[in-house]
Amino acid sequence: MNRVLDNPLYYLDNFELVLRWIGERYDDLLAPDERAFLADYQRLPQPARALLVRMVMRKGTLFRASKLVYAEIGNTHEAALPLARLGFIAADPQLTLEELFELLQKPEISQVFQLSPALRQLRKADQLAALQQQYDSAHPYSSWCAGSSDHCYRNLIRPLCDRLRLIFFGNFYQDWTEFVLSDLGIYQYEKVDFSPAARGFRNRRDIDDFLALHCCYERFNDGEDYTSVIADLPPCAEDNEWLRSRHHKFLFQIAQHLEKQQDWSAAYQLYAGSQYPGARARAIRVLEKDGRSEPAYALLQQALQAPESAAERQQLLRMAPRLARAMGQPKPAPVVQAQPRRIDLQLPPPAEASYVELVVRDHLQEEQAPVFYVENALINSLFGLLCWDAIFSPIPGAFFHPYHRGPADLHSADFQRRRSSQFAAALGQLEDGSYRATILANYTAKAGIQSPFVYWETLAPDLLQLALDCIPPLHLRRSFERILDDIKANRSGFPDLIQFWPEQQRYTMIEVKGPGDRLQDNQLRWIEYCAEHAMPIAVCYLQWAQ
Repeated sequence: MNRVLDNPLYYLDNFELVLRWIGERYDDLLAPDERAFLADYQRLPQPARALLVRMVMRKGTLFRASKLVYAEIGNTHEAALPLARLGFIAADPQLTLEELFELLQKPEISQVFQLSPALRQLRKADQLAALQQQYDSAHPYSSWCAGSSDHCYRNLIRPLCDRLRLIFFGNFYQDWTEFVLSDLGIYQYEKVDFSPAARGFRNRRDIDDFLALHCCYERFNDGEDYTSVIADLPPCAEDNEWLRSRHHKFLFQIAQHLEKQQDWSAAYQLYAGSQYPGARARAIRVLEKDGRSEPAYALLQQALQAPESAAERQQLLRMAPRLARAMGQPKPAPVVQAQPRRIDLQLPPPAEASYVELVVRDHLQEEQAPVFYVENALINSLFGLLCWDAIFSPIPGAFFHPYHRGPADLHSADFQRRRSSQFAAALGQLEDGSYRATILANYTAKAGIQSPFVYWETLAPDLLQLALDCIPPLHLRRSFERILDDIKANRSGFPDLIQFWPEQQRYTMIEVKGPGDRLQDNQLRWIEYCAEHAMPIAVCYLQWAQ
């Protein structure tokens, strides 16, 4: 593919790649207006297609011809005429006063409305407020700006193009910039050999449900009352784990909002109806806050029989003594936790502002025992490099376009199970010693390629080599197994620093806490896990010397 700067129509090529991809793989899922757009678009002359794509890829839906000047397009207004005839854009659209103000600059506003010297001195927002009562209806652009030779267009197909983008990517967080960043080499993607039949949506209902859910999410974030938003939620897709997870996550987020407002009853109802991780523990907590100790205690006992994760178990054990006391029950036996080594430091404050982790790193640094600030980067990266082939296996539904940063089902409950043989083969290399060669080979061959686990900017060659020399394969296996046990929860919480003693082939992970800081829950879980499995870990408490 040509580099962006060498091809002035790079954006057109990328847009049309998406249209061809959708036409070839999703034709049976397309709505009539989407199918009609694909057919009509092909009949447009190149300047009109290029202008349309420029509008689609820019923010907003209103544009002035004078702001759409591109050498490869030529005369903007001539290129716009075929788009208007097909109804893709509105030429000379009706504009409210607010929309007009978004298009015009202050000097133009003063000229159009012949503002008095006093009004000219005001900010645009104040000028708008002063004119709103006088101009309360919409008019064509040519009527507002009668003396202007400029033209105005409204993009009428933005929602349709957003739907096509969703169909291609399978999400809304990726947009057209993915292509540009890829063309420039800023983002590189693993080439996965997935089937031509692979696609992110199975049927039209999946697409419509995703769109409806996304619309409800945006309405809620814009401040609309949650009851009307929930009333419009599509039914939960029980046969689609991906959509079902999004549905339950949204209910969880609304419940969190209600909990902050101390609407305990409404929050409980939504938590109870959500299967999102953590919802059950929050439901218990909300019942407790509402003074409903009896149902809270009953739900706690039920949850303790089969915690959904280590994170939930941690929360349940924290609530158990309070609820037992409220119910007049015996206090549960305390859980004995393995304790990490403690390091207490008192150091002078740095001359310049610096993170406490870096202050401790520099203090502990020795020529024979180097210290690195790695946090979540090191172990995740080693896991990602060893298990690269398993992570990027062309499992059905995991990859369906060339711009995946990781498998689409990464956080699915059955992510590991669907790749069990591949992960078993990868982790098996920790037994026979071949893991080093695999990690080093992938470090070279896959350098810079997007991965949900590998932190290329942190994993310098010296750090990688020291880690392979000093961290025993058994410790790597324990860490990798815990990541796989709950990828979403266990990719974070690793200690801040790691110190190596190359001559002795040993290491220690060190979590740093500055004055007044305390360990977070995910950090506590990793610390407990490492201590239980005899993986060297310490917590350093730093105080500033007076």
